[in-house]
Amino acid sequence: MDPPNLSPLTQSRETGEIVPEPHHKGKPVAEKKSWAHFVAGGIGGMTAATLTAPLDVLKTRLQSDFYQQQLRASRAAAARTGLHPARAALHHLSETVQILGGVYRIEGWRALFKGLGPNLVGVVPARAINFFTYGNSKRLLTDHLNGGQEAAWIHLSSGIMAGVVTSTATNPIWLVKTRLQLDKTSVEEGQKGRRMYRNSFDCIRQVLRTEGFTGLYKGMSASYLGVAESTLQWVLYEQMKKSLVEREELRVKSGREKTGWDKAIDWTGNAGSAGGAKLVAAVLTYPHEVARTRLRQAPMAGGRPKYTGLIQCFKVVWKEEGMIGMYGGMTPHLMRTVPSAAIMFGMYEGILRMLGEKS
Repeated sequence: MDPPNLSPLTQSRETGEIVPEPHHKGKPVAEKKSWAHFVAGGIGGMTAATLTAPLDVLKTRLQSDFYQQQLRASRAAAARTGLHPARAALHHLSETVQILGGVYRIEGWRALFKGLGPNLVGVVPARAINFFTYGNSKRLLTDHLNGGQEAAWIHLSSGIMAGVVTSTATNPIWLVKTRLQLDKTSVEEGQKGRRMYRNSFDCIRQVLRTEGFTGLYKGMSASYLGVAESTLQWVLYEQMKKSLVEREELRVKSGREKTGWDKAIDWTGNAGSAGGAKLVAAVLTYPHEVARTRLRQAPMAGGRPKYTGLIQCFKVVWKEEGMIGMYGGMTPHLMRTVPSAAIMFGMYEGILRMLGEKS
């Protein structure tokens, strides 16, 4: 009897899971359950967005100049300038927790989830578009331009295409989310607080009436700048997954049985890779997040917008607030996006397994 045809280990383009190469090499990729990846990515994105919503609200407020002015006044009153970096970091973390508690006490628990509606509406198509564009771009470039072999330049090109398409398609949704999160209810003594926007539809109506259709695309330039972050995340993620593949290949060659640690890595390796890649990419490219939030702020009552363009926004923030302003809100941003990336990719792969779709 002929020996079994042992195929080398390969890496799934969709999920990165370490699996043997399938024998049906000639079978088109399109015959796979593409709907399963859509459903898994959507559920993973929605779950991550819901669980980390309070930190998203906090991050948006800390990026806004409205709240940065209050923080600067608070720091000056407490004489917290010129602190050692370690003590400054602790104070920043303490401020983050205090602000989160203040939002809950003053505005109620619902305020912790402001903007979640449009966020969820945006997460599903954004995740679907991003994964679809990236995966198919990578497949086409690999099959037609590189002889079926993946390479770093393919990951880079696919990440750029996915980022541009996703940013263009979903910018109006994120603008509405940002406006709602910054629409803080001002509770004055003896008076009922007033809000600028009643809901998402009212926000869209007012933007179209006062700022025109182009108002829905404010912050687009900063979003395109943010393509660098998503692209860097994809490239790092692919390299980390490659390391997992190589680790598994070494284990198989050595003939060593899988340990509990090996099995844990099988289930959590890609989620950890997603979180790690997001951490590095977010820290290196964070200032664009601040610029995007500032550009999407509602115009001051009866006046022109303070920030009129990407370069002008960076100049104003740097002049008025310095480096601290460029990284305002980074602590809650990292607290949200790193676990969010891990949750999203972890659930994505777990749901694929539940649906019987092999990676």
